[in-house]
Amino acid sequence: MRHWLPFWPETAAVQGVAVNNLYVAEAVLCVLIVLSVAGMMLTFGIRYRAGSDRSRTGRSARSWRWEIGWTSATLIGFLALFAWGAAIYIWLYQPPAGDIEVFVVAKQWMWKMQHPGGQREIDALHVPLGKTVRLVLASQDVVHSFYVPAFRIKHDVVPGTYETLWFTPTKTGSFPIECTQYCGVQHAKMKGEVVVMTPPAFARWLADQGAASSLAQQGEALYRQYGCSGCHGANSTVHAPTLVGLYGGLVHLQDGSVRRADERYIRDCILAPRSFTVAGYPPVMPDFSGQIGEDDLAKLIAYIQSLADGSAPDGNDRR
Repeated sequence: MRHWLPFWPETAAVQGVAVNNLYVAEAVLCVLIVLSVAGMMLTFGIRYRAGSDRSRTGRSARSWRWEIGWTSATLIGFLALFAWGAAIYIWLYQPPAGDIEVFVVAKQWMWKMQHPGGQREIDALHVPLGKTVRLVLASQDVVHSFYVPAFRIKHDVVPGTYETLWFTPTKTGSFPIECTQYCGVQHAKMKGEVVVMTPPAFARWLADQGAASSLAQQGEALYRQYGCSGCHGANSTVHAPTLVGLYGGLVHLQDGSVRRADERYIRDCILAPRSFTVAGYPPVMPDFSGQIGEDDLAKLIAYIQSLADGSAPDGNDRR
């Protein structure tokens, strides 16, 4: 589309194609409405101009069918666009498992990326072409907003919680990252780039970073440093739930609710454990709020994710 519309922004992800199609449909419908209204105004202006011998009687009887038809047609058109847009919104904001998961920490005024292999970047995100990339977004201070115009993706990054976003790039190259939420005096300088590479080039880039240990291995060290293994370990004398097979399963809480053990749930359990006491276990876990930074939280969660293969007997449910 950019070939014949020079002002059209570059599209470099499957999400961009879906958003473009919806935008074009909305634009076409709006243009048709404008042309129809202008055409009717011009027609009636000429037909009923001063000096015309056209009959001007029975105006109400003649116009109600036009009014009902016009209103119904436009209503149906916009309802169809609303349903289409809602379907795209749900698709955009329900991230799949993804081929790669990257933790992104926003901080005044930079983007910090952590890859599963332990590779770290600042204000840059290297990804392979054609792979689904799942981002877990966190803010270390204020509200930021992660926006990649070429991918047509945007998500606010809110302190105190995790947000998830995903994309599948369709072109190689460098594409700007922008923060679209005012976050302080250097907000305009909070920029970065997504670098999309062919899979072989991406594999070489990962190898060249020289990461000593993976994110999960770093998380295991923190798991022992903070004393988590003393309670959640297999030989622990403390009555605490095992974390093996926890990630992705269902957790039954003492208040009767059931939660999916995703990144957000695990983060909340670490920082405010008394709010998420597992059914059948005493609320003895200490509160780590203010003691563990977002970078270390990502490592701990990556380690707990790595334990998912040793799941509970049914492979899904943790009680």
